[in-house]
Amino acid sequence: MPSSVLFTIASLIWGSTFWAITLQLGEVPPAVSVVYRFALASSVLFVLCIGRGYKLQLPWRTQKWVMLQGVATFGLSYICTYQAEEVVVSGLVAVLFALMVFWTPVLSRVFYGTPIAPRTWGAGAVATGGVALLFYHSIGTAWRDVQAGGSGHFLLGVILALVATIASSAGSIVVGKVREQSGNVMLTTAWSMFWGTALVAVYVLLTGQRFVPPPTASYTLGLLYLSVFGSVIAFLAYFTLINRIGPQKAVYIGVITPVLSVLLSIKLEHYRPGPVEFLGMVLCLGSVAWALLAPAAKAVQPVTLNNATETQ
Repeated sequence: MPSSVLFTIASLIWGSTFWAITLQLGEVPPAVSVVYRFALASSVLFVLCIGRGYKLQLPWRTQKWVMLQGVATFGLSYICTYQAEEVVVSGLVAVLFALMVFWTPVLSRVFYGTPIAPRTWGAGAVATGGVALLFYHSIGTAWRDVQAGGSGHFLLGVILALVATIASSAGSIVVGKVREQSGNVMLTTAWSMFWGTALVAVYVLLTGQRFVPPPTASYTLGLLYLSVFGSVIAFLAYFTLINRIGPQKAVYIGVITPVLSVLLSIKLEHYRPGPVEFLGMVLCLGSVAWALLAPAAKAVQPVTLNNATETQ
């Protein structure tokens, strides 16, 4: 499948999943919903792997990187995302995820020594200003609420969303290490989701939260959509893109996803951004698009995927 098609699939699906997560919030603890989502998604992937005749066992040298990817991408990132969306509108959380375009090169620089293009630094500075404008009024209101003795849940939600973006970026650069060990995206993604699910399940048990059954039909439908489309299909497309073009380019899905998410928030969550917020979104997403023009620091070699050689 062409990379452009994979890019489109992941962008359209993830543009809607931020809103779909709101269907999971309420009677079921956020972390429990994360466990349900990725337990189902990883099970589907393992069944597909068995159907294709893959051996499910991975050597430890591969498994350790897959585990790290799962803990970051499907564990920490999604716990923070679900909890953030309890207090922050889903479209704004999606805009913050656009910052992955900058976190990913920074983390690649820290861990792999990959150089960062000057355009990326400039775009990152503009995006930071855009985010500041986007949350200027909301954070100001929340801060005044804290000073008056309020809870400050909104501020915590923004912090959790930022942590989620950094964790996802960390997971994205670990994919490169996973691909060095195995080219089977489906199998490594299944194991990665399994380890992320295990981490969150342990967190649920340690914090005394309860595994409650899906309470409504809308919750169940949302769970199925998030598990099959938002997790299995979208992540396979995304990890395949990383395999072909590298994490610093694959994260440009973040240009499209927030736009769709904000439109859904306006339509379905009654989000009404003012002129300052719109300016912040334009600056943030515009800077992401500008960063897209930065030259790649290092070419990524094709690897074997599902017993066949994939090329861009």
